[in-house]
Amino acid sequence: MHVYLNVAMTADGKLAPANRRFVPFGSKHDMELLLDLRARCDAVMSGARTVDLYPVNLGPGPKRFRERRLKRGLAEYNLRVVVSGSGSLNPKAPIFDKRFSPIIVLSCERISRQRLKRLQAVASEVKVFGEREVDFRLALKWLEREWNVKSLVCEGGGEVNDGLLRAGFVDEIYVTICPLIFGGNQAPTMADGRGFGQLSAALDLSERSRKRIGDELYLVYGAGSRTKRTRSKS
Repeated sequence: MHVYLNVAMTADGKLAPANRRFVPFGSKHDMELLLDLRARCDAVMSGARTVDLYPVNLGPGPKRFRERRLKRGLAEYNLRVVVSGSGSLNPKAPIFDKRFSPIIVLSCERISRQRLKRLQAVASEVKVFGEREVDFRLALKWLEREWNVKSLVCEGGGEVNDGLLRAGFVDEIYVTICPLIFGGNQAPTMADGRGFGQLSAALDLSERSRKRIGDELYLVYGAGSRTKRTRSKS
């Protein structure tokens, strides 16, 4: 499976303000990029907080993007995947009002029976992988096997990105740097969660492209393997 991460962040690396309420702040060009990436993929993934706090439907968007999908040999509408380890995803979130394609919820054993039943009532399927956090190694293999997902784009948030990166499944990372500063030590970043812990375990990236459009910078990285690094001596 080919996995993309797509992130729009401020110049200080934040995905949203300290109140963690996500509102798109990129330009129209950044939105075009988001929809084009969705048009390349069988599935679009996002975390529960993003879905709860902003009325996103994770769909392919306008007709021209659906036609682009068809030309690429994909289904007109992509599969939608929401990650909610604790099952806190609101069953009344706007995404469940749009029934153009299946909605899969990935959770883990922390989910309570009550929350599981609530989500099963509105989602196409709820699957549990892992104990304390979603095991993406198992989850992505299941998506590929059961739903024929060959390509997937993840749109955050930071904890979902972190889980995918630590699992080693990310192939490409698209980063839009926007001319804003949010600040705040509680503001979410591109990769929150457990992280890699130390420099020697960090994930290597290789730059594939970069361009500037207006005051925004668009970067594409290939995600390499965790390689041991040594500090150069001065």
